[in-house]
Amino acid sequence: MSTMRVLVLALVLAASSPALAVRPGEQLPDEAQEARARRLSAELRCLVCQNQSIDDSDASLAVDLRRLVRERILAGDNDQAIRTFLVARYGEFVLLKPRFSLQTLVLWGLPGVALVLGAGAAFRLFRRRRAVAEAGGVDEPDMPATLSTAEQEELDRLLAGKPRG
Repeated sequence: MSTMRVLVLALVLAASSPALAVRPGEQLPDEAQEARARRLSAELRCLVCQNQSIDDSDASLAVDLRRLVRERILAGDNDQAIRTFLVARYGEFVLLKPRFSLQTLVLWGLPGVALVLGAGAAFRLFRRRRAVAEAGGVDEPDMPATLSTAEQEELDRLLAGKPRG
C-alpha cells in the first residue's frame, strides 16, 4: 500500500470515530463504573456548549460535571440519584432528554400541536380551492380569468394600437 493510501485510511478512521473529550486521568479504574459514568455523561448537557453532552465537550464546566458524576458513582449513588442531584443543582436543562412533567408539557406537546394545526390549515386550504374551482371562480394567479365582452373588445383595441374612440 502506498503512503498516501495509508494516510487517507488513517484520516477516514480518525474521522469516523467519535471525538470524546474524556481525559485518561478522569477515568475510573473499574471498567463497569467507567461505562456507567460514560453512559450518564452522554445523557447530560454541557451547560456551556448546550447541544453537546458533557461526554463530548472540552469546556471546563463539562470536565467538572464529569468529575462530579464519577465522584457520585464512587460514593455509591445510583443513576437516578445522580440525575436528581444534578437537576436539583442545575435545573431540568442539564438533561439532554428532559423528563415529561407539567413544566415540560409544552416542550413535549408543541410538535404534536404544530402538526395538527398544520394539517388543519392544509385541509382548509385544499377544501377552499376545491370549492372555488367547482364554482368556476379563479383563485390561482396562474389560472386565466375570463373577460367580459366589453373587456375583451377593449383589450383587442389596445393590442391593435387603435386610439380610444
